[in-house]
Parts: sequence; structure tokens; C-alpha cells
Amino acid sequence: MGVLLLVRHGQASFEADDYDVLSDTGHAQGRALGRALAARGVRPDLVVRGALRRHRETADATIEAAGWTAAVEEDDGWDEFDHVTTIAGMPDFAFVPGETYEQRVARADDLISRWASGEHDADYHEDFPTFCSRIDAALARALARVDASGTAVVFTSGGPVSWVTASLLDGGVPVWARLSRVVVNSSVTKVVHGRRGASLVTFNDHSHLEAEPSLLTYR
Repeated sequence: MGVLLLVRHGQASFEADDYDVLSDTGHAQGRALGRALAARGVRPDLVVRGALRRHRETADATIEAAGWTAAVEEDDGWDEFDHVTTIAGMPDFAFVPGETYEQRVARADDLISRWASGEHDADYHEDFPTFCSRIDAALARALARVDASGTAVVFTSGGPVSWVTASLLDGGVPVWARLSRVVVNSSVTKVVHGRRGASLVTFNDHSHLEAEPSLLTYR
């Protein structure tokens, strides 16, 4: 069977001027993943990354640590939804004096739920159904590139990883919403592809971080 490993990017810079830059922890997560995958004998035939900086920086850190030589291709179909127009640009997300980090995250989750509900599609540059269709197409392209015994590694974001997982489980939006809150930075989700199509094998594996608990992050 062909194997597709979906990697969520390392920790980005939440609430910084440029979220799309990996933090020092994010770079360390990518290196830890590369070492772990190399130790397991993972040698991809193809590496795909989204077009965002955090995808590229995670891929670079992982590839260098793993010593991979496979070609790297960019596919913006794997990009995350635009948090600026979906969250930060919404009136309800204006800065609240005295608000804690946890409270701000909770409000962001509420706005993501609003986007995914399908009840306000006209408010968004990319509505949720369009986002899902984009990820489905990116998945199909990646699977088409993996032969019967090949391996591809895709560097993407938590939203796309969660949608692939939810759709393969026939879970739809409710499952996507629950999964998207728990995807660990630099975690690996494994999909296999054979005569019966694509099947989920594992979700959110982050065993490469267990030896360094300080590297375990969700945002």
C-alpha cells in the first residue's frame, strides 16, 4: 500500500506580529520529528508542503534532521484557512483588556465554529465547504503521486489534517471541530492507500515529543 504521512507544522508565533514564523520550539519540534522518522527508517519518495512559511520551515527542519533527499513540492491546497479573515478580522475578536490567553483562545474557537456552521458562508473569503473541497482535492493529488509501495510526507496544518481524518471516518463537521482542537504541533497522521481507497491508520501521533515534554504544544 502507498503511505501518506500528514505532518502538522511546528509551533508558530501565536499573537505575534507574524504568526507564520516558527517559534524556537517549533523548529525544535521539526528536528525531533526528523530524527524520529529517520530512526524508524522512513525515507519518503516525495515530500509535499503547503505554501505557508510555517509549512516550509517545519519541512526544512525535519528534512535536515532526517537527512532526506526526496524532491520537495509545494501545493497550496494544503494551506490552512485564512485566520485573518476567519478569526482576527471578525468584529467579535477585537482586543479585550485584561483577557487571558485561555479566554482569547476560547473566543477564537467560537469564531471557528461559526465559520464551520455553514450558516454565515457569505461572510467569509473562503467558506467552510470550499475549504473542505480544497483539502479533498489536495489529498487526491497526493495519493495519486504515491505508488503501491511508495511513501509521501505532507507538511500542512491542523485544519487540513483534521478534515482528512474526519472525512475518512465519515465524521463530518462535528468530528472535524473536535479533532482540530487537539492536533499537536509536528504530530503525524498516517493514511494508507490501496485497492479499497484511502484509510486512516493513526491520528496525531506525537511520540517523538515524549522524551522532551516541553516540546508538546497545541498552538
